[in-house]
Amino acid sequence: MGLGTAFMPLGIGALNRSGEALRRLGIDPPRLDRDSLVDAAVNRAGSEAFGSWPFDEPLDRLLSAYEREAELSTVGRLSVREMLVGLLENLLRLEREREQNPAIADEAIAAPVFITGLPRTGTTLLHGLIAQDPGVRTPLTWEVMYPAGYSYSPGEVASARRRTNARLDWVKRLAPDFQRIHDIDADLPQECIAIMAQGLFSIQFHTTHNVPCYQDWFEQQGQQRAYEFHHRLLQHLQTKSPSGQWVLKAPGHLFGLGELLAQYPDARIVQTHRNPAAVMGSIASLVTVLRRAFSDRIDPGQIGVDWCRRWGDALDRSLSARDENPEAPLLDLRYDEIVSDPLAVVERLYGFLGWQLGAEARSAMQCFLDANPKNKYGAHRYSLPDFGLDPSRLQQRFASYCERFEIQLTASS
Repeated sequence: MGLGTAFMPLGIGALNRSGEALRRLGIDPPRLDRDSLVDAAVNRAGSEAFGSWPFDEPLDRLLSAYEREAELSTVGRLSVREMLVGLLENLLRLEREREQNPAIADEAIAAPVFITGLPRTGTTLLHGLIAQDPGVRTPLTWEVMYPAGYSYSPGEVASARRRTNARLDWVKRLAPDFQRIHDIDADLPQECIAIMAQGLFSIQFHTTHNVPCYQDWFEQQGQQRAYEFHHRLLQHLQTKSPSGQWVLKAPGHLFGLGELLAQYPDARIVQTHRNPAAVMGSIASLVTVLRRAFSDRIDPGQIGVDWCRRWGDALDRSLSARDENPEAPLLDLRYDEIVSDPLAVVERLYGFLGWQLGAEARSAMQCFLDANPKNKYGAHRYSLPDFGLDPSRLQQRFASYCERFEIQLTASS
């Protein structure tokens, strides 16, 4: 399925068209202003105490960018409003839990493992495999979407899972091509960018919507706040379900690897590597598929150039952070090795961590591989010219990175 031909359910298309008619009459529902969002969140959470978390500035910058830059469709506005109200509701519920149980603030997140690397370099596969180990703790999608406001009783967990899958089903309807690129399910491990989004400091927002002014601010103001919130949310999750060694994952850690190491000085880092020429086209395709769900006005060429620059800069920042923290335990892994013999790579990773790969964990990992073959939902096809990307310029931009890690920089694979 090529660009521009993604299926959009008829009801969604009709809603977008009716929204255009309302806008011509001067009516622009739903509202995306701070007061109405906060009021809705307070009503849902039954609390108005946000505590000291500084959400005002990132929220204001997001709302400005959504109104001025994102060119949201009616469905896009509905989706953004629901997302933001949900995030604010979670902030209120997290604060109330902290007030009711001050011991949450004393939870130690010991020696976490972080998997990072450019997107589309095997981080998701590696994270999914390691999550099968019963001795490992990964943040699951349902508990990141609903991190507070209920106990971990079987009934309430089942309710949170059902609500999560209902939201994910909506995403699948809006962006039916997305699952070809990245699988989503309530019980799959979730990325750290979704954790950070709960605190309104995340690259997730510019990935799903065109909000470059917010993203510029996010990149320029440093990532300290993002990792402070990341730590706070892990403390909540660990209080509710304390067993297992944390293994976390996000390509977005390349934007703030130095701040990550400052927040977690005993962290172990795993970085994956792949030919950037293949990576950049895949990233642009993913962003295009996501943004098309929320806006009728997107520019794949602009997306490709924009994200190529941003990920290139993030990669440079991460390499500088590595050089500035030579004592940090760090393992480099190649994408081609991960996909060709994933269990052998896991063995190597466990050796780096000083862990034993037991028979139960190995068997569970093999079952995961069998149940999740490559292209499970269809092949993900794209080409660099679709996104304004020139192979020769990519080679020039990433030449030093490829030389450092002995990566063959070609136009594909």
